[in-house]
Amino acid sequence: MPTGIVLMKWDERLGVSILAQHPESIEITNKILMQIYSTHEYSRESGLVSLNVGAMNLVSYYTGPDLGIYLILALTLDEDPEVFEDGLSDATRVIVYNLDNDAYKPLIPSIFQRLSVYPKLTDELKTAMLYTDSARRMVINRLQIEGSLLKSEVSVWLKDQYREGFADAEGLIHSLIKDSIVKTRSVRGSPSEVLYLINDIFITRVPPSDLIQDASKRGLPSDLVENYRNEVISFFREYKNTEQDNLKLLNTLLDPPTYETLKLLRQAIVTRDDLEKLQKKGVDNIDAVLKNLWDAQMILVQQDTTGNEYYALQSNVKIEKIFPEYALDLIREQYSLKTISLQAALEYIDTLKDEYRARFTKARAKA
Repeated sequence: MPTGIVLMKWDERLGVSILAQHPESIEITNKILMQIYSTHEYSRESGLVSLNVGAMNLVSYYTGPDLGIYLILALTLDEDPEVFEDGLSDATRVIVYNLDNDAYKPLIPSIFQRLSVYPKLTDELKTAMLYTDSARRMVINRLQIEGSLLKSEVSVWLKDQYREGFADAEGLIHSLIKDSIVKTRSVRGSPSEVLYLINDIFITRVPPSDLIQDASKRGLPSDLVENYRNEVISFFREYKNTEQDNLKLLNTLLDPPTYETLKLLRQAIVTRDDLEKLQKKGVDNIDAVLKNLWDAQMILVQQDTTGNEYYALQSNVKIEKIFPEYALDLIREQYSLKTISLQAALEYIDTLKDEYRARFTKARAKA
């Protein structure tokens, strides 16, 4: 588990400057910070470097020379630095967005907490983290419309979108490939490799069906079961799936104590005493967690005749990667508009065919 985080900036006149660190007790000498700077300076490109100095195992993410920001994570000796690359990239982007008026400073403890659990994230949380990153979401949204993009165009486009921030296009594309969202192919006649969308991300609220069907056995008094069912039905009558609502849901999930509580609420309808037991799993402020879930419209509270309160899911969240069947229509449309060459269109069809066969083989093996 990481032991600390340091945010550093390089100034041509002042040299190394520490902007923030957590916890305060972490110590990385100026000599080591200069070594980190020199290692990044060798390539002068944004990205990740790792180094072992004495008993320290460090990994650093650099924004590039325009901003000169370094986010450094101190690890235990047995941890793999590359595991944290996507997490550090996301965290650095958040910090850059909040540089004005030092708005990033209160975020550092929560950023460190999120990075600490990054290697143990479930597939659900990894997909949530991927989609809540604005740069990766923009690329996915564009691919949903166009199906394919030149790799060289992504870099130029992102730089245009982030005129006052930073976007590591190479790292972003690498993460989308690693997460099986895109594949790259060399196409004859294209000036660069082409990115093809092979998996889309589907997000929605879903009713807690298992809890409703078995509410009395899951902890809810029988005289409250009908009211619980009606509350959920009433909520979903008005529910509309929007990107804004999806992002609110995902950001709620990405708070570790909130997610730990959600795991319990997915299994049972609980009392306050049940929730307090989660302190053993790191949920120290249950009131803050319940507020997060309430504000996200994920829970409701039922009260019996004696005043006892029962906390139950009102809506759950479903996140999954889906095969983009609509991509065939995109290929047909793009080819008819002459925005994609015949060779690029055929390459995309072959890529989708390979992905579909891989899915079918995996599903059959699992069955």
